[in-house]
Amino acid sequence: MTTDLEHDLGHVGLWTFDFDGQPATRVREAAAEIEELGYGAIWYGEAFGRDTVGQAWLLLSATRRIAVASGVANIAFRDPVAMATAARALGEAFPGRYLLGLGGHRVDDTIHKLDGYPMPALGRAVSTMDAYLAAMDAVPAHSPSPPGAPRVLAALGPKMLSLAALRTSGAHSYLVPVEHTRQAREILGPAPFLAVEQAVVLDSDVDRARQIATAHVGGYVAAAPHHEANLRRLGFGSDDLIGGPSRRLVDAIVAYPDATTIQDRVRQHLDAGANHVCIQVLTASPATLPDLVWRELAPALQSVAPLS
Repeated sequence: MTTDLEHDLGHVGLWTFDFDGQPATRVREAAAEIEELGYGAIWYGEAFGRDTVGQAWLLLSATRRIAVASGVANIAFRDPVAMATAARALGEAFPGRYLLGLGGHRVDDTIHKLDGYPMPALGRAVSTMDAYLAAMDAVPAHSPSPPGAPRVLAALGPKMLSLAALRTSGAHSYLVPVEHTRQAREILGPAPFLAVEQAVVLDSDVDRARQIATAHVGGYVAAAPHHEANLRRLGFGSDDLIGGPSRRLVDAIVAYPDATTIQDRVRQHLDAGANHVCIQVLTASPATLPDLVWRELAPALQSVAPLS
């Protein structure tokens, strides 16, 4: 089943944290080129760079057609009133082009630190997100703005996926193998939108590509308990997770080293039930925009569509 969001975003987009390290002029140039390359959407994360609303305005104002999606806006960073009113403004200013992805993996009973900064403990993840959505929906509108942008939830486990299907347009998953996409589609049902992040490395040196991929996966496994828990649910054990990620785990999460392998992995996610796959390009120089790889991958990825 094709959803409205699938029509708006296409099958393949780009996901990146890399804009945060670049001046606004460089981000505008890159966004305009990504649009011209034919990608369906630009997804961006939120940490301690630009806030999610400012980044959205920057990207949307630099482009004309491409969708822009927060992947994700962290609910620990702003209250529901601020988020609801910002989404309405973005939806009004850029009709049909903004997708609000909501998440915040530090939403649990413990205090985590992000770059040494203590993040507030907000409560249990699913109930906290449910309450946040309800609070957003209750914010009164005092302007001619439309209801706001469509929303998806960062969702890995069955409970959050079920909440995404019940309360939003769908789900956005991150750091997942194809098997998770298959399970997520079963939980969501046929109608909700499912956008899957897929990390990739394009490098003719296979050993170097694997080193980059291993560092990426290892960083999340070491620092993000919710990702470790999700991978354990999918059958990865201590041998895969403790003391550095196993080759099996790395190969399941990151597609490398060539465009054909990356294209095949995108198609596998689409065949498993994803509506949209957003590619995160990993390189040995994360401070530099991977625009050369974005250009090289564009022709191979524009033609990808589910086979089933």
